[in-house]
Amino acid sequence: MFDYRQYERGYFMPPVKCNDWVNKEYVDKAPIWCSVDLRDGNQALVEPMSLDEKLEFFQMLVEVGFKEIEIGFPAASETEYEFCRTLIEKNMIPDDVTIQVLTQARPHIIKKTFEAVKGAPRAIVHVYNSTSLAQREQVFKKSKEEVKQIAIEGAKLLKELAEADGGNFLFEYSPESFTGTEPEYALEVCNAVVDIWQPTPDKKCIINLPATVEMSLPHVFASQIEYMSKYMHNRENVIISLHPHNDRSTGVADAELGLLAGADRIEGTLFGNGERTGNVDIITLAMNMYMQGVNPELDLSDMPHLAEVFERLTQMKIDDRHPWCGKLVFAAFSGSHQDAISKGMHYRIEKDPNKWTVPYLPINPEDVGRTYDSDVIRINSQSGKGGVAYVLEHNYGMIVPKAMREDLGYAVKDVSDVHHKELSPDEVLEIFEKRYKKYTPVFKITEVHFKQINGIQTVVTIDENGKKSNVENGGNGRLDAVSNALSEHFGKPCDIFCYEEHSLKKGSDSSAIAYVGITGEDGKNYFGIGIDHDIIRASIDALESAMNRSIEA
Repeated sequence: MFDYRQYERGYFMPPVKCNDWVNKEYVDKAPIWCSVDLRDGNQALVEPMSLDEKLEFFQMLVEVGFKEIEIGFPAASETEYEFCRTLIEKNMIPDDVTIQVLTQARPHIIKKTFEAVKGAPRAIVHVYNSTSLAQREQVFKKSKEEVKQIAIEGAKLLKELAEADGGNFLFEYSPESFTGTEPEYALEVCNAVVDIWQPTPDKKCIINLPATVEMSLPHVFASQIEYMSKYMHNRENVIISLHPHNDRSTGVADAELGLLAGADRIEGTLFGNGERTGNVDIITLAMNMYMQGVNPELDLSDMPHLAEVFERLTQMKIDDRHPWCGKLVFAAFSGSHQDAISKGMHYRIEKDPNKWTVPYLPINPEDVGRTYDSDVIRINSQSGKGGVAYVLEHNYGMIVPKAMREDLGYAVKDVSDVHHKELSPDEVLEIFEKRYKKYTPVFKITEVHFKQINGIQTVVTIDENGKKSNVENGGNGRLDAVSNALSEHFGKPCDIFCYEEHSLKKGSDSSAIAYVGITGEDGKNYFGIGIDHDIIRASIDALESAMNRSIEA
């Protein structure tokens, strides 16, 4: 039974109004990033990664630029314990990277965790216990004071073991299920932990506020974060971290508004992998900053490689429409979109190549390792004349005249419609050449001779099914003279209304392409193209193709 009445609001507003974040326009600097792919993302997999896979994934995270990487819950799994020890004993942790390990606030688990990180050059020990109303009442059956005491004892033990070890440890505390905890109570518990740790400018602590389950609109979460930030003890020495999940599909919005509200750090995963509906997607967050001119301080320039490694190691599939990294996120099939993109690309080249303002493309796809020929303008039955023209120009250097584009667009649409498929650039070129280049079912022009007498005089040799005729005529120019000769011979109009030409390659050996459009006796327009080292020959070939189409019609 689909009964909405069984559900009630599970979150709590701060006791005081906290909405200063509303006055901020955008996230103006990158947060401290912490990848939890190897812990939260790994435990969410049907088949968790092997040791070798974890090592490869760790190396990829380092290459992307993560300086903090949560590597697992070493007290909970022998594989994770072995992974932690392998990284340490084989000196695989770069000097500028800090590993992070997770532990429940339980003495024997905390002690096992410190054994796992012994000898690490630098490690964050992340301790947590759940503080939500639901967990207190239903799971632990403990009072607020009793639950707070769990956090206090855990914090004390972390400090004691770190001092005894003498290692380089930082501390992090999470009131798990923060979103289901009364904000004033969450603050009370966190402040009690901070008071024990006594963080300093040289050794700050992290208070992580997880949206373990998303329970509210993002603006509510932002108000909760602002409240915690404003009233946190020793705030200048506390790094406020967020760990948003995505139950309501607003994990990215939670993170962005949470940063506006005072958070300093984000825990998340690549592509949003994680338990249930996943964690906040760090790639989306970082790229959202990038498209507004903010340095995300992560290198996402080879998105196809990141996606390939991720899918191979996790056996997870990245959706084709996944923001910024899906295979189709830059693709435009719609005719109007293609036309706008094509015009925007030309505008950028003409006006300011250093600025990106292309319609429908929030960033340059090349910035993340994508290509225009296979990723941007894609051709199917929904495509328009501008998109088809763009494909030919971008891939083959053919600048199709505007007058010709509608005819070409319909020709390509018809093929895509019949075959019910997307067309590759090579298939578009094939349609283009088959329709307009050397199209001679009726006749061929085998020879043309010119004399400059009262303008231009020509003799055109026309071959019709093996029968050759020499036709003389004149005109204002060579192509005009040939056009008049064809019109005289066939008794049909051959009026040129469109003529354009350009070189296909630079240099002395370049070929030229000519485009010709004529109006037939039925009043319709017919087109042809010619390609040759000699532009006159290319123009004649184009006219020949156009006239053949007109006569055949």
